[in-house]
Order: sequence, then structure tokens, then C-alpha cells
Amino acid sequence: QVQLVESGGGLVQAGGSLRLSCALSGRTFPFYAMGWFRQAPGKEREFVAAISRGGGNTVYADSVKGRFTISRDNAKNTVYLQMNSLRPEDTAVYYCAADLNVIVATISSRYDHWGQGTQVTVSS
Repeated sequence: QVQLVESGGGLVQAGGSLRLSCALSGRTFPFYAMGWFRQAPGKEREFVAAISRGGGNTVYADSVKGRFTISRDNAKNTVYLQMNSLRPEDTAVYYCAADLNVIVATISSRYDHWGQGTQVTVSS
């Protein structure tokens, strides 16, 4: 099974920045499309950002567009989510996901592999 491990979460003040990382085990990382999702207490899991296998296509939720940037380093088997200008409403558990069968996807059900999540808390 593919293993995904997120890191980089923490507590920051509004307006601050964090960079999340997601490491995928194995040597097939270049073949996986990757995505970031988040889930706040009492809310459904929502799409944040996604990137295609080659990194040429990226998609962002409207709520984070212009503030967050998704990128990948295939040599390190890692995808990143740079989060700037953080707001309290960004507080959530952030999950990374991977799939071999999509180019880029914004729907959680299209991803077959998920990490354990990392907590991001933005204080006001």
C-alpha cells in the first residue's frame, strides 16, 4: 500500500504562513496526481488544491486562490502546500491524497490514498 505522511502543521496567528509537506513512500511518486483537502470541526471535507503528475496543471479552491500554492518535487517524492495570509477560517485538519488514475481531481472520492492529516490552527 502507498503511504502518505503529512507534516508542517501548527499554530500561527492570522496573516502568518505555513508550509505543509506530504511524503509519499515508494518509487512511483511521479505517476501520482496529488491533492490537498481539509476538514474543520462540524464541516465536510473540502477540496483545497491539486496538482497533476508532471506539475503542469494546478487547481485551487476559490477560498484559497492567491494565498496558497501547491507544488511537487518528484525527486523527493513530496508535495507541498505553501499557505500565506492565513485566516482563522483556514483552521482545519489538512490531508494529502494521491491517485494513479486521474490527471487532476477536486473530488475526494477520486483519490485512492490518503495521509493521516496534520492540524493547522490559525488564531485571531
